[in-house]
Amino acid sequence: QVHLVESGGGLVQAGDGLRLSCVVSGRDFSQLAMGWFRQTPGKEREFVAAIDWRGEYTWYGDSVKGRFTISRENDKNTVYLQMDTLKPEDTAVYYCAGTRTAVGATLEARYGYWGQGSQVTVTS
Repeated sequence: QVHLVESGGGLVQAGDGLRLSCVVSGRDFSQLAMGWFRQTPGKEREFVAAIDWRGEYTWYGDSVKGRFTISRENDKNTVYLQMDTLKPEDTAVYYCAGTRTAVGATLEARYGYWGQGSQVTVTS
């Protein structure tokens, strides 16, 4: 089984930064493309960012481009989401996800492995 465990969420003020981490176990991490999604109550899950297995290619949702950065350390089985200049509308539960293919990495349906989520709350 593959386990994804997010950490780093919390309560911050608008303009602050926060870094989420996701540790993956149970599968060769370097073979997985990884993504971050977020969800607020009553809304569909939204694509945030994705990265291919080598860290060579990245993709971002329009609402976070220029503010968020996804990265990975394959020797630590960890993917990160650095979130800068946070806004209240970034408040959500953030999910880490893994997929065997980077094709369509912005699509939720491509991901077969999911973490439990980490709450990020941004106050104005």
